[in-house]
Amino acid sequence: MAPSIPTEPASKRNGVNDHEVVPIGPSPGLSSNPPRYISEQTLQQMLKSIGYDEAREDAYRLKGVQLIDSVRQSISLPVKTFDTAATYYHRFRIRFPSAEYNYEDVALASLFVACKVEDTIKKSKDVLCAAHNIRQPHDQRTPDDKMFDGPSKFTVGLERHILETIGFDFQAQYPQKLLIKLLRKMFAKGEKGDTPEVKKFISDAYDMSIDLYKTFAPLKQPSFPLVMAILELTVLLTGMGGDHIPQFYSDRYPARKGCVLEVMLDLMDLYTQFPKSTKVGSRYDLNKLMDVKIDINKMLSGNRYHRHFAWCDKCAQDSSDALSVTPGSVISPATNSSLPGNITVKRNGKSSEGTLRFVFDHEDARFERETVAEYFDDVYEEIEEEVEERIPDEPRHSSRSAHHSHSSHRNHTDHGWSPYSRSRHGGHNSDRHKGRKSHGYY
Repeated sequence: MAPSIPTEPASKRNGVNDHEVVPIGPSPGLSSNPPRYISEQTLQQMLKSIGYDEAREDAYRLKGVQLIDSVRQSISLPVKTFDTAATYYHRFRIRFPSAEYNYEDVALASLFVACKVEDTIKKSKDVLCAAHNIRQPHDQRTPDDKMFDGPSKFTVGLERHILETIGFDFQAQYPQKLLIKLLRKMFAKGEKGDTPEVKKFISDAYDMSIDLYKTFAPLKQPSFPLVMAILELTVLLTGMGGDHIPQFYSDRYPARKGCVLEVMLDLMDLYTQFPKSTKVGSRYDLNKLMDVKIDINKMLSGNRYHRHFAWCDKCAQDSSDALSVTPGSVISPATNSSLPGNITVKRNGKSSEGTLRFVFDHEDARFERETVAEYFDDVYEEIEEEVEERIPDEPRHSSRSAHHSHSSHRNHTDHGWSPYSRSRHGGHNSDRHKGRKSHGYY
């Protein structure tokens, strides 16, 4: 038997009359929507808000990604784990200033979280031991060494903050998978697929996909623009394979040319400024790299594209007026934050009301926010009302009363000397010195 549907209002069923005010229930909490991609303009605003020092932070970014790559090769992890770890590392670094965390701790914690996400599970001590053996090859250790107990707890503490930073959105992109497919279409077996030039082309393209994660390009663009930028840049550097590129721009793989050129320039900035910190930049002469960069800028200006996709000049002017933390006031991160006993995890606490929930569907989050807002928003209505006020009468003071009050105040004033005592004979004109002929002035 189906349950009967009540026809009475909820207020009457609960014993509350219509004229009584029903109390508002608890807050449903706060919902957070992790962004899938971040534009260059938003990225610069986030970096400015944490006091980004370009020279120092660029060095930390390159060293952190290089450490992730070295450790994952040491413990034989696939390249997809490297992609995920580098993405988490960048997302954490653009949210928290470098004074709060050591970049090595964040890099190793990001790799530890990526191992769980990509189902290539490694213990935190395995990651820390591999990093220690890379930094100090003369002092080789095993993961069960007691010296990793303290850093292991610190890594587990950072894991929670990394999960909150990414919004529990474990989606990651792997451009190497699509890159291999397109390379097979470009150089099929039997069509010059085994020549040294083709092998060099494939090697440069694949290593460029690793260098790509030393920039912020994976945070700004999806996989296909990243892969097309790698292929076109490899064609410009090697001078071969340019005939196959136009066939990839089709309805199956949609991509905007402006996005591809932005990624290409990000890579060229990396190769021209930090050639020794990359795999491909050290293989070519700096003059060659500068010529290629000039050609890409000509293509950008010829098609009237902006340097960064979806750039707003008006928003850039408004954000430049905002105050930010002075980079010089930021303290350098501690170099011994991973030592045993120092496991305190810092965090920028934000006061929030209710429970923080992470929602992945932006449409559902927007609908929920609009539905709940009408019950929790304070709406005020301005009402003008004319009220007659009576003007009070001014008090009248006579001159006689004012003189009396002034004289009484003067007679009772004490300047530190006690007043003369009155004579016992009475009268105001009596003087205690009267009758003494030997005193006084004549």
